[in-house]
Amino acid sequence: MDLRKIILTRYAGIFALILIFSVALVVRIVYVQFTTSDKWEGKLQILENQKEIIQGNRGNIYSTDGRLLASSVPFYELRFDLGAPGVREVFHKEVDALAGELSRIFPDKSKQQFKNELNAAYKKRARYHLVHRRKINYDELKRVENFPIFKRGKFKGGFMPEQEYVRYTPHGNLAFRTIGIMNKGAFGGEHGSVGISGIEEQFEGYLRGGEGLMVRQNLSGRWVNVSTIEPENGKDAITTIDIYLQDMVHNALEKQLVKSQAEYGTAILMEVETGKIRAISNLGLQNGRYNEIYNYAIGHEGCTEPGSTFKLMSLMVALEESKVDTSDVFDVKDGKWKIYDRIIYDSDYGKPNYGGPMTVKEIFEHSSNVGVAMIIDQFYAKNPKAYIDRLYSMGLNKPLGLGMKGEAQPYIKYPGEKNWWGTSLAYISHGYEIQMTPLQVLTFYNAIANDGKMMKPMFVEAIGENGRRIEHFSPEVLKSSICSRSTVKKLQALLEGVVQNGTARSLRTDRYSFAGKTGTAKVADMQHGYLHHKYRASFAGYFPAENPKYSCIVVVAEPKGAYYGGSVAGPVFREIADCVYATDLSLDIAQKKKEIAPQQLPNILNGLVNETTIVCRELDIKTDQSGTKDADWVYTVEGEKSVELKPRIIVERQMPNVFGMGAADAIYLIEKSGLKTKISGVGKVRKQFPEPGTNCQKGQLVYLELGA
Repeated sequence: MDLRKIILTRYAGIFALILIFSVALVVRIVYVQFTTSDKWEGKLQILENQKEIIQGNRGNIYSTDGRLLASSVPFYELRFDLGAPGVREVFHKEVDALAGELSRIFPDKSKQQFKNELNAAYKKRARYHLVHRRKINYDELKRVENFPIFKRGKFKGGFMPEQEYVRYTPHGNLAFRTIGIMNKGAFGGEHGSVGISGIEEQFEGYLRGGEGLMVRQNLSGRWVNVSTIEPENGKDAITTIDIYLQDMVHNALEKQLVKSQAEYGTAILMEVETGKIRAISNLGLQNGRYNEIYNYAIGHEGCTEPGSTFKLMSLMVALEESKVDTSDVFDVKDGKWKIYDRIIYDSDYGKPNYGGPMTVKEIFEHSSNVGVAMIIDQFYAKNPKAYIDRLYSMGLNKPLGLGMKGEAQPYIKYPGEKNWWGTSLAYISHGYEIQMTPLQVLTFYNAIANDGKMMKPMFVEAIGENGRRIEHFSPEVLKSSICSRSTVKKLQALLEGVVQNGTARSLRTDRYSFAGKTGTAKVADMQHGYLHHKYRASFAGYFPAENPKYSCIVVVAEPKGAYYGGSVAGPVFREIADCVYATDLSLDIAQKKKEIAPQQLPNILNGLVNETTIVCRELDIKTDQSGTKDADWVYTVEGEKSVELKPRIIVERQMPNVFGMGAADAIYLIEKSGLKTKISGVGKVRKQFPEPGTNCQKGQLVYLELGA
């Protein structure tokens, strides 16, 4: 065979082998593509499952003075892999000791119970056994990590704690429903909670932060988590709530609810000029205790007939349209008036010397249902739409647009509707057959205090990041003027008259002025109409009367015993105002300027040298501070024309002297020394026990009695 044939034969053989290999490769590709796709799809799914979306740390919620209201704290669920080879080696030897340690950290189960559960899980080779339902905190986790078996780690000891962030409110029940609650979101597990109510829900977009991506990789036989996209931490929400005022409002409301055994109550403190909510408390009866179980201030359950507090709105309509003036006289008879087939009664009906001709001012001061109903019926019976349209023009039939989930829709019926009766106008005029939330009523009263400017209630004033404010929210005006200036002044005078001469006169004080209106409404039942033994007491107003800084509303539902607004809700309002006056330096200065006669030096409270100096400067009082160098706290010695400031020395482990101080300064100084306080009364410290200068220990309770 010649060389040429040999070469061609060899090339042909090589070509044939390549062709056979190519055909085989194509056949294999087709086989894999169409006959084993499920197998490879599963493998691809396994690879994709190694990717996990992670969420950034949720932002905190703070009070206006920087105190923490809500934060995410890591807790751990204990899981145990009893199928791990290392566990199988030592389980029987160490399970008894492990059960004993677990019973100490989870005392609701005995050592034997834990041992039985662990033995049962061991027999099943459980790979994800839940050790206990309760999640543990970080300090407990560090203890558990050193327990028998667990101390060998995840692979040899089967120890698998699952971290989950739990929302923590350090002040417990304070403003809990306004702060909001959390629920599991789409992510689940770690960081998987989302806000479903209150500020948590409203500012979810800020608080939640951004998503990241984590991939599990096998490095030399060991699986590790690698972040490929870092998550963005959530931002902080800075609320308008003052935690000190919040505590006072909460306690004042709770004390009255307990006393009257009421079903629920709400109290709101608003800053007049800005609409900022400085405190809000919603307490309902649950298992014999009062807790924040529902936001009655803005929710559907609290959207009820306001009763006599609505008389202010009715008289505003009549005054604004010049139908009446405050000096006009109406005869309320004996406090009983029949209109069609129904009878309207005054609360004072049947009392000696009650009734007869009354001015509009007296009708309002004595909260005469008959008087207000007569006024509105006389001028609007032929054209009820004019009256209702004026109420609508103030936005009283619309939500406030708070942005919070669950805000109720108020309701004021309109002439021509199916449920409009011949008596509807008269009953609406004094707060029945309509529905409003406590916050909506307060917003109107706040507008009267603010000379007619209606402010939108405000709960969050800024967004923060890394300790600084990066976005600010400005107060929002709902209506620049709800009525004329002259009408506002008349309404303000009416509200002051209620406190001076009317249904709230038992609440008045010589120390400061306030204005407001009592309300007492019968509770309606769908089947039985108005119930004669169930009432809703309220008080809405503002202080100081001559230059309002705060407005406030208190509602107490279904109290036992006394049920009038002036005797149930009014005292809560008064206690709140007392506490605000005791802590707000600007109010104290304004009041002293008003009360102090020329050439008369005031009684200056002892306290911080800087604040005492400010008070004296505002009141144009000369001070001698020669001996106060490097002093933080001072007491005052009053001369004829000046006040001498003396340093107050604080000695460690000795009871500090807080005589003559206001409540805020006294509490601060005592608690700074590591002591606890219990206070009674209002004003400045008159009595202190134990006595100043005696030896004391951290945590010791100090009793303070305050007086005028």
